[in-house]
Amino acid sequence: MNVKNLFDLKGKVSIVTGGGRGIGKFIATGLAEAGSNVVIASRKVEKCQKVAEELAKLGVKTLAVKCDTGVPAEIENLVAVTVKEFGTIDILVNNAGITWGAPTLEFPLDKWEKIFDVNVRGVWILSQMAANIMKDKGGGKIINISSIYGSRGSLEIAHPAVPYNSSKAAVEILTKNLAIKLGSYNIKVNCIAPGFFKTDMMAYIFKPEMKDMLDLTLAHVPLGTYGDEDQMKGLAVFLASAASDYVTGGIFPVDGGMSAK
Repeated sequence: MNVKNLFDLKGKVSIVTGGGRGIGKFIATGLAEAGSNVVIASRKVEKCQKVAEELAKLGVKTLAVKCDTGVPAEIENLVAVTVKEFGTIDILVNNAGITWGAPTLEFPLDKWEKIFDVNVRGVWILSQMAANIMKDKGGGKIINISSIYGSRGSLEIAHPAVPYNSSKAAVEILTKNLAIKLGSYNIKVNCIAPGFFKTDMMAYIFKPEMKDMLDLTLAHVPLGTYGDEDQMKGLAVFLASAASDYVTGGIFPVDGGMSAK
């Protein structure tokens, strides 16, 4: 197969959760640019609708769906709407995730449970449902989104959200476990672990008064800068396409070298 064809996603159907902004939007854009039809889902459907309208200009079909991945009924609806509209699911990107900050010794249990409901349980439920569809069609690609914090601890002053790291670590082990268990169905499961990216969620750190914090953050990045859309799209398309058909169970850091330190 010609190398250009290896990365071609024309006619494929992708779901990207948390696709209305940030990393999810970057990935949804990359998949659409490679030719995939894209279903964009998140709790804030208005943002999804805006992204869907932008990506439709690329000549692909798009759909915005409201879905809180902490609510199983909304996950079921997302899958049902996608199958009704497109007939199948070829690619699933589990990007939706939340965090919540509080001192470690005072962290409330209900917030811990909410983070795990969205970041882990929701990933599992949606993956299981999508995998059953992929199995019947002969295979598919699942891409989970972790974090550099999925393999390390973090300082209280920089990241006071103790369950977040644990939830992302769970996503990474779930990735490896599903890769083994679903391999016989030709379903490949991989994980992207982003580092410091310039997104709307991180916009606060780029304010002039936050320069010291920004400089401190970048000091831990060997490449000395943050990632943006182009640094995320390429890997996502690779993992979604035929180019990665012999790749499964991998955790891929996109962090400017932070995880190498």
